[in-house]
Amino acid sequence: MDQPTVSIITAVFNNARTLASAIESVRAQTYPAIEHIIIDGGSTDGTLEVIERYRAGFAKVVSEPDRGIYDAMNKGIARATGDIVGILNSDDFYASPRVIETVVRTMEEKGVDVVWGDLEYVGSEDTTRVVRHWRSSPYAHGKFRRGWMPPHPTFFVRRSLYERYGHFRDELRIAADYELMLRFLEKERVSSCHIPEVLVRMRVGGASNRSVANIIRANREAWRAWKMNELPVSPLTIILKLGQKLLQFI
Repeated sequence: MDQPTVSIITAVFNNARTLASAIESVRAQTYPAIEHIIIDGGSTDGTLEVIERYRAGFAKVVSEPDRGIYDAMNKGIARATGDIVGILNSDDFYASPRVIETVVRTMEEKGVDVVWGDLEYVGSEDTTRVVRHWRSSPYAHGKFRRGWMPPHPTFFVRRSLYERYGHFRDELRIAADYELMLRFLEKERVSSCHIPEVLVRMRVGGASNRSVANIIRANREAWRAWKMNELPVSPLTIILKLGQKLLQFI
């Protein structure tokens, strides 16, 4: 049997400072059947020079204006040919060279359509300094109502799910990843598995946590995500979701 291919999509806009480490963490993977797709939003800060430096190793590169990060991710998914799709942000990097190998092995052995793992938030300059540790867990129906969600940078999906249930809803500017995971797991109840190890390290300073205004907006959009999927939700769910983030510091 042919081994599954994996598409890794990296959306970037004006992030020349950290893009190379994301690219190199993909290049370092031991799994051989990877296509890395770069979707650039029309950067002007030197990002294109970084991309050009590694150009020979990319399956596809697109550089053009977009409507935000989720529009860029959707462009990547539309161009992906792999059996499995992962999203690696330009601020993030894989925790070890065996991440993709572990993901594929788990999906094949368990016969599931989605996997995710744990995530570490690290310093923006000193990436050996762990600021928060997001320890996830297996999914059970109803856990989203208790504030649970998996870390999206560690979320790997069989490409057929995007074809069946749709892509990111980019009218949500901050929480489209939350909505997609809610839709796949809570609404559609796809088969899934948690990998109990750190798969991705993320530099602190993500869009949803960059300011109080963004935190408020992200949680308003999370509320909207439930309504979009016609799922019952209470204010307690959003409060518990905030509480889950506090636990990451313990």
